[in-house]
Amino acid sequence: MIDWLRQLVARLSGTADVPTDFPGSLDAEEQVLAVAKTAEGALVATHLGLWLPEGRRLGWHLLSKATWNNGVLTVIEAEEAGAAGDAVLLRDLPGRRLELTGSSRLPDVVHERVNQSIRSRHHRDLPGGGAWFVQRKVPGRDGIVLQVRPDRGADEAAVTEFAATVAERLQQAKGPERD
Repeated sequence: MIDWLRQLVARLSGTADVPTDFPGSLDAEEQVLAVAKTAEGALVATHLGLWLPEGRRLGWHLLSKATWNNGVLTVIEAEEAGAAGDAVLLRDLPGRRLELTGSSRLPDVVHERVNQSIRSRHHRDLPGGGAWFVQRKVPGRDGIVLQVRPDRGADEAAVTEFAATVAERLQQAKGPERD
């Protein structure tokens, strides 16, 4: 295909900036928002999440923290560690440093998307430690999920019990679901 035509089709389809060596596989409707290059490979931000250089997409709702400093984007990914009723218990993984090799608006897009996924957040002190209670929108799904991230050293059993109670009360406040 003629190069200018290929670029036009890519731009119209929302995949304009995806490098040809990108190892991931975007969903048919996935819209590319920004791309940045690193020594490890490309970072691709879409409306569904951040694609990491190895070709794995990290949903915005599982990106606990992202910082941008001196050309380095540091991301902290959360993993789902269990459930407490309708609440999801999270555990942060070690931070990952990604040095961008050129200029890009990707850090701004990451900051914006992480913040947009958060509907509310509240820290609660509990016996034996505290926890963050965060209501988040999950990209590509309807509704809000309650995520609970215990503080380091917190009594996880106490956090789990309290999180299940909070999730139940939130469900009651929403009322019965309609078909």
